[in-house]
Amino acid sequence: LAVVCIFQLSFTFIANTWDKKAEKFANGDLVKKRHYIDSVGRKPILNLFVRKYNYQDVKERSLNMGLDLRGGMHVTLEVAMNELLQQLSGANPDATFNKAINIAKKKQATSTRGYIDLFYDEIKAINPNVRLSQYFATLDNKESITFSSSNEDVLSFLRKESKSAIDRTYKIIQTRIDKFGVSQPNISFDPNAGRITVELPGADDPERVRKYLQGSAKLEFYETYTLGELGSFLTEADKEYYTLLHLNDKNADSSKYSKADTTKKETVAKTETKTTKDTAKGKTDTVAKKDDKKGKEKEKPKEQPLLALLLSAAGQVNEGMYNSPVVGYVKIADTSKVNSVLAKEEIRSILPTEVKFMWSTKPTDKAIEEITLIALRKTGLTGQEAVITGEVITDAKKDIDRQTNSYEVSMQMNTKGAQEWAKVTTENQGKFVAIVLDDVVYSAPRVINPITGGRSQITGNFTAEEAGDLANILKAGKLPVRVQIIEEAIVGPSLGQDAINSGLRSLLVGFICIIVFMILYYNRSGWVANLALLVNLFFIIGVLASLGAALTLPGMAGIVLTLAMAVDANVLIYERIRDEMEDGKSLKLAIAEGFKAAMSSIIDANLVTLLIGIILLAFGQGPIYGFAVVLVIGILTTLFCSILITRLIFDWLLEKDSKINFGNPVTLHFLRNINYDFVGKRKIFYIISGITIAIGIGSLFVNGLNFGVDFKGGRSYVVEFKKPVNDKIVDIRSGLTTAFGSAPEVKTYGSDYKLDIITDYKVTENGDSVNSQVKAVMLKGMEKLGAGYEPKILREEVVGSTIATEVKNSAFGSIFFSLLVIFIYMIVRFRRWQFALGATVALAHDIFFVLTFFSLFKDVMPFSMNVDQSIIAALLTIACYSMNDTVVVFDRIREYLNNNKKAAMIPTINTAINKTLSRTVITSFTVFMIVLILFIFGGQVIKGFSFAMLVGIIVGTYSSIFVATPIVVDFHKKKELDAESFN
Repeated sequence: LAVVCIFQLSFTFIANTWDKKAEKFANGDLVKKRHYIDSVGRKPILNLFVRKYNYQDVKERSLNMGLDLRGGMHVTLEVAMNELLQQLSGANPDATFNKAINIAKKKQATSTRGYIDLFYDEIKAINPNVRLSQYFATLDNKESITFSSSNEDVLSFLRKESKSAIDRTYKIIQTRIDKFGVSQPNISFDPNAGRITVELPGADDPERVRKYLQGSAKLEFYETYTLGELGSFLTEADKEYYTLLHLNDKNADSSKYSKADTTKKETVAKTETKTTKDTAKGKTDTVAKKDDKKGKEKEKPKEQPLLALLLSAAGQVNEGMYNSPVVGYVKIADTSKVNSVLAKEEIRSILPTEVKFMWSTKPTDKAIEEITLIALRKTGLTGQEAVITGEVITDAKKDIDRQTNSYEVSMQMNTKGAQEWAKVTTENQGKFVAIVLDDVVYSAPRVINPITGGRSQITGNFTAEEAGDLANILKAGKLPVRVQIIEEAIVGPSLGQDAINSGLRSLLVGFICIIVFMILYYNRSGWVANLALLVNLFFIIGVLASLGAALTLPGMAGIVLTLAMAVDANVLIYERIRDEMEDGKSLKLAIAEGFKAAMSSIIDANLVTLLIGIILLAFGQGPIYGFAVVLVIGILTTLFCSILITRLIFDWLLEKDSKINFGNPVTLHFLRNINYDFVGKRKIFYIISGITIAIGIGSLFVNGLNFGVDFKGGRSYVVEFKKPVNDKIVDIRSGLTTAFGSAPEVKTYGSDYKLDIITDYKVTENGDSVNSQVKAVMLKGMEKLGAGYEPKILREEVVGSTIATEVKNSAFGSIFFSLLVIFIYMIVRFRRWQFALGATVALAHDIFFVLTFFSLFKDVMPFSMNVDQSIIAALLTIACYSMNDTVVVFDRIREYLNNNKKAAMIPTINTAINKTLSRTVITSFTVFMIVLILFIFGGQVIKGFSFAMLVGIIVGTYSSIFVATPIVVDFHKKKELDAESFN
């Protein structure tokens, strides 16, 4: 195991060495760093006997850091099932059908049921006698569906098609991710929900990621109209739009319109021009201006509203534009208005039925925020508007246009595509052909000569990265249906580095505290426990690296907790050895008997925790899952190190006749002669717990709980400022309340320069434009701060309501199943339902106590008290700890009852509790100390987690003695209490 761990961790050390070399070479320049890594990426940097490893190989095998430690982007994609049904129906226009599709889409946002079932429920609600075959018995589906097909047959077909579409989408997304260029990407797939989760550590361009993942790669080649061919139509459309605008204006005079028709050819300069393939990209031909005033274009009068919009940026029509497919130069801010005008039924009825308008990809000049509107001609075959589609593309690659020295994408077509492309370019010689990807025109070159051989290019003012991404998307293939982002989280690298520093700091300080405490309390044997702890930590990290599991900040918290549990195992062993030595046994025999006696408690306590860890793995997501991975690994390594390694060391020391002791004069008799009547005073503690529970119920009804965005949906931002803002929170909250229309949650985040802002503004809406709008509204709401603050978003998280509902259900489901598993285990292990009831009630008691604290102090604490996934992880960890403590007490009670079968139960139970008191206090103190360090040094991300743990440790220790055990007593019959044989 040690050799395997060393081998796996060696990749991490080598990768870090090369990363430091890259950082030193780049000196803060990210582009230079990438170039350096690319230059060594394929060269061998590690030569072993069996094979050679290059940088990429080494990086892939190094310890994987989660996004919260490394920075990057987390995205959850959902297949647009509503659009799939519309495709399968052949875009059926039936009102009932489309209404059901839209309602099902809305309900999908808050339902965990499949979309097909939701759609069927809705269409049945609208029309109970509906026959689905009337919508899906199309020519394309004739092999599977006929008009006589039953609803069940159609539903079976729809489920099969949806599964196929989801599977193909996953494979295409997976192919794209493999070519994205980040190390250790992670992609997971939920076929039932139709969701794909992608993690890209180190990704620093969210907009690029969104385009890369969501682009459907629908490639089309269109014939085009020219402005000259559409001029008269646009003039008539403009007149109609003028009439629509002034329909209620009695003073409007439509006769004014004819006095200024700038689309007529006679008003256009006649100068000869040179037209190139770049015309449609916004590079209009140079037009010589006439010296006389008659040749100058007149300013567009207000009476031409549509033409004024189309030429708002260009300002005039020139000869090159007249003979090109460009019908407008429009400011980006005006594009939505142009879309709405051209979509009006009155306008569409005037324009040719074959015309289709699309926008160019982006401005050709960053200083001028304008894009071009291109007129396409729908001349494809039946059911297809384009003359050629992307299915004919067999390869695509990034290339450089030698004439312009700009990046482009070169494509190669198959034989059929090459023949069609030759035919199209022959028929359109001297004309333009537009290349469209995902309903955006990338280029519209003029065809000079017919193109044979099936080669074509996409130009579009690309950067090298954009051209590479586009080529990869085309090679991966077209998505069968559109995907949309329903959840995303972006963690900036600086915030990730802060998390690494705080996590490592807490881990180091916690480990040192454990080492010091064990030496001070247990003297020489404390060194043995510390050596076992060190080996345990090494194994945990090594196994994580071997499995390729990601180490997250909650995972670091899991390591700290695992170390504390390892201490508990050693404490159990050492306390039992002390008992044996007090009974007069020799050191060698005491060690042997101590290990034997502690074994049952250690196995029971760790097995229960392991079961809870497995439940967390099954139900948990995000931070819960990361915590559970470390917890499960840690439990297994703890058992191995605490039981085997420490025993081997002690046997070796005994063989050497080395001095071994288990304490010092101060600690040897600590809490060892206590004789307190715990069971007899149980009513006092019932009253204390009852009062607290009553307060908790009242607080939960009145105050409730603050749920995090992963439970209720919404958006969360960590914002950093140049100046301290701790005294500006009220003003910021006020400004954001006005901007959002509802009060957001605003709290400091680790320092006076950072804020955590959570809002449910537009929680039910998704999409890049919505995210950009929310961020813009948030930044505008903080404008009252004035100059010098310069807010910068370090982390953003978007959680759709669908994801939130599922996360909440899985979180609370994990709590319920944990309690159920514990109840069953306790019945099997202790063979008495009273013990199972006591343990389960104590756990529920602890969980409720923690939630009470989160309700009472949710608006008081200076850190987030939101109940989210990390708090659920904390609650289950508390359950593990409390169960651990309770099992140890119950195990000693069982032992004493078995050894004193004729003794009365209550005195025997009191004796057992008193005997385990020193172990209970020491373990509680150790764990509390570790978690306190986690709370102080662990960083803002796990502040709420560690606070819940602090409360839970206190309450868990209390409940194992004052709640669980009294319930066991009170649910036994009186005659059983007098003399109990525990069999």
